Amino acid sequence: MSRHVAIVTDSTAYLPTRTMERHGITAVPLTVVLGDRALEEGTEISTRALAQALQKRRPVTTSRPGPAVFAETYRKVAEAGATGIVSLHLSAELSGTHDAAVVAARQAPVPVRVVDTGMIAMALGFCALAAAKAAESGGTMDEAVAAAEKRAAGTSAYFYVDTLDYLRRGGRIGAAQALLGSALAVKPLLQLTDGRIEPLEKVRTASKAIARLEEIAADRAGAAQVDVAVHHLAAPDRASALADRLRTRVPGLADLHVSEVGAVIGAHTGPGLLGVVVSPR
Repeated sequence: MSRHVAIVTDSTAYLPTRTMERHGITAVPLTVVLGDRALEEGTEISTRALAQALQKRRPVTTSRPGPAVFAETYRKVAEAGATGIVSLHLSAELSGTHDAAVVAARQAPVPVRVVDTGMIAMALGFCALAAAKAAESGGTMDEAVAAAEKRAAGTSAYFYVDTLDYLRRGGRIGAAQALLGSALAVKPLLQLTDGRIEPLEKVRTASKAIARLEEIAADRAGAAQVDVAVHHLAAPDRASALADRLRTRVPGLADLHVSEVGAVIGAHTGPGLLGVVVSPR
């Protein structure tokens, strides 16, 4: 049984399954509550089912994992040979997931460092990968945490949504901001700032907003070596086209990930979401 520092994250990192398996990363699922049914993200609810529910205006909420779920995960990881665990999670400004992990860490059979990355989606995923690579090279828990925190400090995330209404319903953006966007019939661009989703710009049409999203991402990448992720919800053609354009506009592009977000983030953004994560190496 190998002894090592293990990396745990949560399902909102949206890391490909093969990537998690290759680097030994464990993801704890968040829950989507659809009507009166609580469903685990990634295994019990598809993004298509979520998009259909949102379009029909069915009630959709999300829920963090309980401390018991984390405690069981930490126990299993320790039994598999981990001497320490670095547990990296989405922004505590957006979810109570971090707090639940902290509670469970106190009773874990091995030391656990719980980190609020301030990130979401592949912005979190890139942090988990950085920590896993540090651990794979023999790094300590402190070194794995430092790698994740360095990655988080340099990473930017930008989002286009068709409407702010879903973010307003979920309490992720103020009602006044959402009302303003609707009243002006604008297409909003958002960014992740200090762990919160904040307005960035308001653009008059969807096509102009997506073009502006591309421009912002390319400017942020500059000439540095960067990893980029393009996320979407029920907008695969838009995402594919945006990814193709970024391939030509980002000279230092290392890895490019294109994926549909899961149900938890989708529940708060709605169909039509486009997101770009720019993460310098």
